[in-house]
Amino acid sequence: MSENPSNPGNPAHPSVGQARSAVVSGSSRGIGRAIAQALALSGCAVCLNYANPSSAPEAHRLADELSARYGTATLCVAADVSQESEAQRLVAEAHQAFGRLDILVNNAGITRDGLIARMREEDFDQVIAINLKGAFNCCKAATGPMMKQRFGRIINMGSIVGVTGNAGQVNYAASKAGLVGLSKSLAKELAVRNITVNVVAPGFIETDMTRQLSEAQQSAIRERIASRRFGTPEEVAALVSFLASDAAGYITGQVIGIDGGMS
Repeated sequence: MSENPSNPGNPAHPSVGQARSAVVSGSSRGIGRAIAQALALSGCAVCLNYANPSSAPEAHRLADELSARYGTATLCVAADVSQESEAQRLVAEAHQAFGRLDILVNNAGITRDGLIARMREEDFDQVIAINLKGAFNCCKAATGPMMKQRFGRIINMGSIVGVTGNAGQVNYAASKAGLVGLSKSLAKELAVRNITVNVVAPGFIETDMTRQLSEAQQSAIRERIASRRFGTPEEVAALVSFLASDAAGYITGQVIGIDGGMS
């Protein structure tokens, strides 16, 4: 980790030379990685998170890259956000390192796809635990410091599947639909403290997940997308970066699709 930012000063408006800080869960690869890069580019100190030990090398390489390229403070924290104590530790370590917590991006997520007749109970439970309860745990941990600062940006990474549904993904769709209700309710609780809460709902994005599809499957999906292409992680990250900025201060409780017109 690079040196900690200086004294927080005015909570809502960082002192000169001090960056705002962000926690991005599930940020060692894919969309999470792109979000971390976009926030670092905007000047934020960034706490990268991963749960699987195999992701540690990628997370630490990214932290070194962000520090070298943008001169921003970085931190890597291994934590399973589906566990309340782990989510609390993640937020606490970031807050201690950076002196403040301004932005939380709940990006950690998994899939365990299958038709409901064949879906195991643990496949449903694991997806809900990480995708939905993990976001709840991190939101709960982050609201304390954000409320004291009277400033915060919470962005929950949903999915267009949480709005439209998708065969073979009842667990994943339920977890992402649950994020919508969580976010809209939390937005009403926190707006008076200058904390916004929004959902970004990507469609099909070029990630390891979509690259596993056959060419025939990818072609069939593109036919359902008005733009006739998959989105990029960088396009999603640009939207997240905007929602994290001062310019988005009057946007809260919203579900913003980024799906090339698919929905």
